[in-house]
Amino acid sequence: MHDTARARVPAQTRKVLRHSVRGQVLEALRAALVDGELVPGEIYSGPALGDRFGVSATPVREAMQQLALEGAVECLPNRGFRVLSRTPRELAELAEVRAMLEVPVMLRLARSVPAETWEALRPAAAATAEAAAAGDVPGYAEADRAFHREVLALAGNAQLVRVAEELHRRAQWPLPGAPRVRRADLVADAAEHAALLEALAAGDLPVVESLVREHFAGSAP
Repeated sequence: MHDTARARVPAQTRKVLRHSVRGQVLEALRAALVDGELVPGEIYSGPALGDRFGVSATPVREAMQQLALEGAVECLPNRGFRVLSRTPRELAELAEVRAMLEVPVMLRLARSVPAETWEALRPAAAATAEAAAAGDVPGYAEADRAFHREVLALAGNAQLVRVAEELHRRAQWPLPGAPRVRRADLVADAAEHAALLEALAAGDLPVVESLVREHFAGSAP
């Protein structure tokens, strides 16, 4: 583990504009987490990350405090922020909880939502396929959450959408030492979105349930 002064900062992080600085930094840090640029177990200082983003340390610290609330990092007084490590068991538990939450909802939607409504979600599924084809891991993670968010929004329960998205985001953080997600894995994962829409539109409940459970168990990133 590196100390604060030597902590590695994401090499590919883009500088952010001055407007909505905190929000942009937060999204950039979330992308760096998903992409493995922020390494589990390492400590990062606000000033070091601020230099990378071209901003002061203040919006970085504010963004990191939000990530601490989300369970991604822990605050170390006078040192910075340590990226928390995950375990395979934690990811398995997240997949199980997501399935418990989303499978019944999607089965209910498959029974009640007309086929033309599912057709309107094809652009969201296509966005995941485009990010996957480009090998864009952070972009895929964002598009993946957006697709699930649009599907669940049809249930008309804002609290459901909020909780499901929080679980989804946590499930996207990689394990310590995990290799970068392969483009082929992203493409396969994205293909499941299109297949799920077909099953939902057809009202094929067994296929819907099977696809959702398998998607959560082997989702990438």
